[in-house]
Amino acid sequence: MIDVRREDLVTADVECILRSVGSSLEPLTAIGREVGAAAGEGLLERLEQMGDVPVGGAVITPAGNLSASFIVHVALQSHEEPVSAAGVRKALLNGLRHVCRMDIETLALPPLGTGAGNLDAEVAADVMFEVLGGHMESEEYPREVTVMVATDYELQAFASRREPSGKSSTRVREPVVD
Repeated sequence: MIDVRREDLVTADVECILRSVGSSLEPLTAIGREVGAAAGEGLLERLEQMGDVPVGGAVITPAGNLSASFIVHVALQSHEEPVSAAGVRKALLNGLRHVCRMDIETLALPPLGTGAGNLDAEVAADVMFEVLGGHMESEEYPREVTVMVATDYELQAFASRREPSGKSSTRVREPVVD
């Protein structure tokens, strides 16, 4: 099952959060910075010790102070290589390999590779649904994936896309207003 929600990634009730980083493991987006800050100093120290990761690479760490158990960090760009659909595809595939290896059942992630000067949300949605759908058709883990969008534009872009038919399905949930 792939779910699309307009909710806060930091407070997601999942086993694992996936976030985008640069090749030096620095966060690329505001939500990536928020995840890192909420996880705590221990995460930052651990990432500094790891060194660089090639674009398309992924590493997994404990989630620190988050309610999730793990964070998968996927490298989408370097100083030499900008964000691209191919880089997002490779990074997401490598991140999912970590999730699968750890038997992680629930995963939340933001739209990958979006933002000023990067991919349009529609392109990111197409790439992500292709990778997620293919992975979930052939692998046991994760059983549930939630794409946590931050804007109406992202919600519309992801809601209008669907992954290939198979064992997974996509559901869109509007934000809950209190």
